[in-house]
Amino acid sequence: MDYITSQRPFGRLWKVGICIFFLAPTFFYHLSATPTSPQPLRVAVVGLTHTHVHWILGRADKGDIKIVGVSESNRELAIRYFHQYDMDTTILYQDMEEMLDAVKPDAVTAFNSIFEHLEVVQACAPRGIHVMVEKPLAVSLDHAHQMEKLAKEAGIHLLTNYETTWYGTIHEAYEMIYENQAIGDIRKLVIHDGHKGPKEIGCNTEFLDWLTDPVMNGGGALIDFGCYGANLATWYMKGEKPLSVTAITQQIKPEVYPKVDDEATIILTYPKAQAILQASWNWPFNRKDIEIYGLTGYIRTIDGKQMYVRLAEAEAEEIQEAEPLFYPTNDPFTYLAQVVQGHIQPKGELSSLEINMVVVEILDAARESAEKGETIYLRH
Repeated sequence: MDYITSQRPFGRLWKVGICIFFLAPTFFYHLSATPTSPQPLRVAVVGLTHTHVHWILGRADKGDIKIVGVSESNRELAIRYFHQYDMDTTILYQDMEEMLDAVKPDAVTAFNSIFEHLEVVQACAPRGIHVMVEKPLAVSLDHAHQMEKLAKEAGIHLLTNYETTWYGTIHEAYEMIYENQAIGDIRKLVIHDGHKGPKEIGCNTEFLDWLTDPVMNGGGALIDFGCYGANLATWYMKGEKPLSVTAITQQIKPEVYPKVDDEATIILTYPKAQAILQASWNWPFNRKDIEIYGLTGYIRTIDGKQMYVRLAEAEAEEIQEAEPLFYPTNDPFTYLAQVVQGHIQPKGELSSLEINMVVVEILDAARESAEKGETIYLRH
């Protein structure tokens, strides 16, 4: 039985009678003794320098994936993480291609620098291995085009993982806009992402070394957090490319981040809407929230659980709690397994290749706009 293909396909109806139908496959999926239970997806981890890797290393064993190999050239870092998670070092390799040939995984998750994402796809695609990279997809549009070509020629899935993909509020807002027509057509998106700064929040040296390098990361806050806004804006606009991109970047803390920007504002124009992406390493605290303004009302998310809603001028603003996403689309690695096993078709979703090709095009244009001090118009 195939699973449904989106995070919230039936909206709030799943809360009632239909949930009985939906929960049935979930229940049987967890019965390990059932002979029809799918085999866990054999996953290899490439790179440990992106600290989001703790997401998969510390993930509870749900029986849907199995880590069969890890490659990391920094032996000291690798041993530190293997001891932290009590992992068997026999699956640890220093060379990626040696690992791929030795363990033959079904899929790879990449937690290395953004620049190295292309190398991962170059190694995996000819071997027929599916890939999920940590956000964003690529360091440049040139890299993204190469990765797209390799993935399509090999017939593999190439997904991009964002933390915000798994926020209930993100999907509840989408449902309210497109299924319930609750606020009318979108006119403005304002998306805030970031924190005090990677050094300020205590990122380790191995992460900081490439995150603050203009080549390995492609930039600073513009890339690190501008990608979240570009991803969400593109998805809320149903994959539509903006007409133009205008960006301003600053180095507010050049003594801390001398090589890259730490503050970025990106303006995207559409025929009848505008998106403002505010990416920063200077927020007073962590932020991943959005404001969506329609013709008749607005939705403001606070985090992954809570949101403010005002549906009409005559109505007061109300705070609502979004339903959490449900299995099997509430976790990036369960999602990866479902995609690879053919239960989910990712086309048009937040992790999909087509959405994230637009994301990289936006980031490339934003970087050019900031450098030249002018608006960049995208080809259509």
